[in-house]
Amino acid sequence: MTPLLDFHNVTVQRGDRTVLDGVTLSIAQGEHAAILGPNGSGKSTFIKLLTRELYPRLKPEPWSLRIMGRERWHLFDLRNHLGIVSNDWMQMCTRDYSAHEIVLSGFFGSVGIWPNHEVTAAMEEKAGALMELLEVTHLAGRNTNELSSGEARRILIARALVHDPQALVLDEPTSSLDLHATYELREILRKLAGNGISILMVTHHLPDIIPEMDRVILIRAGRVYGDGPKRELLQPATLTGLFGFPVEVLERAGYYHVL
Repeated sequence: MTPLLDFHNVTVQRGDRTVLDGVTLSIAQGEHAAILGPNGSGKSTFIKLLTRELYPRLKPEPWSLRIMGRERWHLFDLRNHLGIVSNDWMQMCTRDYSAHEIVLSGFFGSVGIWPNHEVTAAMEEKAGALMELLEVTHLAGRNTNELSSGEARRILIARALVHDPQALVLDEPTSSLDLHATYELREILRKLAGNGISILMVTHHLPDIIPEMDRVILIRAGRVYGDGPKRELLQPATLTGLFGFPVEVLERAGYYHVL
């Protein structure tokens, strides 16, 4: 099967700084994977490559970046295959639109419903089913700028899923969430993984890696530092090298914690 993502020798430069340096990796369709690394390691740049906010640097040696086997995409078509949930989208969607409108707006690639948008009965049905799946039906009439961070995050996930994408891509999913909201979000992600939705997560926080994720890709200083099963890579020596200070690791009920 064609890989979901296929990077070969990808380099990204912002100003004079190289933020990704010769990255090569492939992620299969249906695979759950976490990209783990410290702040400033290049994780967010990885997301911006997928959303086409950044592009690789042209260079003489061979390189390629393919999504679902293609190097070029119309941005709206790409959103049908990758459901992106980022902190940038959180800021854009936390406004005086109802949660129901925000979910429906995923069909149009907009924030909110505009006068020229034709909302069909099938769209309404799909939005309702996703809100029920994510356990946020009771929030449908409330504006997203009145919701907690955890509630707004689940609304944004529902929005990202309206096109039945091949994968849900999450950027630091528990950022700004309290303990209870973090627990609820992880349980929702486990439910989605169990329903066959591929999850690709970018994080610096080990407990975000739900038990259903077996593969981790470690990023340090813009390079792939490690790639493989989490039971092999989420070890004290490896994580000490990744984060740059001595750590101990505790595994409990499929979750990993740094001590």
